[in-house]
Amino acid sequence: MQTGHELFIHGLNDMMDAEHQLVDALEELAGDSSRADLKKAFEQHRRETEGQVKRLEQCFELLGEESEETECHGIRGLVAEKKAFGEEDPSQDLIDVFNVGAAIKAESYEICEYESLIDMAREMKHAKVAQLLNQNLKEEKAALKKMEAFSQKVKPKDMVIVPAGTPHKFSQLDGPISYAIYRFEAPQGK
Repeated sequence: MQTGHELFIHGLNDMMDAEHQLVDALEELAGDSSRADLKKAFEQHRRETEGQVKRLEQCFELLGEESEETECHGIRGLVAEKKAFGEEDPSQDLIDVFNVGAAIKAESYEICEYESLIDMAREMKHAKVAQLLNQNLKEEKAALKKMEAFSQKVKPKDMVIVPAGTPHKFSQLDGPISYAIYRFEAPQGK
């Protein structure tokens, strides 16, 4: 690889493989989900992902290039992580929590990749290709937003969320307690 164009084509091939992998992964996530609303969200995004593959194919046509088989190691790693988690024999509520987190990771990865490809397409004056990629990006951002909303609803059964600064009345704990702290935004006013 010696030119920016070659790097761009490599990136498109990478995303083509990512989207193909995710079509299969989203089907699996939908099948694993116990919640009807989560299952529906995964199925809907699977259909969107199939459309994203078609738009990537259009990008190759517009560029006069053939898609070449390239392995997207980033998504392949996330798929392997999902498989390894399944081998731990998790409870159904933990499967749902994990699947939402896995989807957030995948969407975040795709968003970064599409933003990079759109920048390259614009720099190389491939306006129509940039438009097609931007359609995919919009769908990925919408899917991420939906999964982030699910992350607020889908919790392990034995988990209690107490926002920082909220008074509580836990006076007795009859067993051990584990803490997991995830802070997604800075507290207001500090």
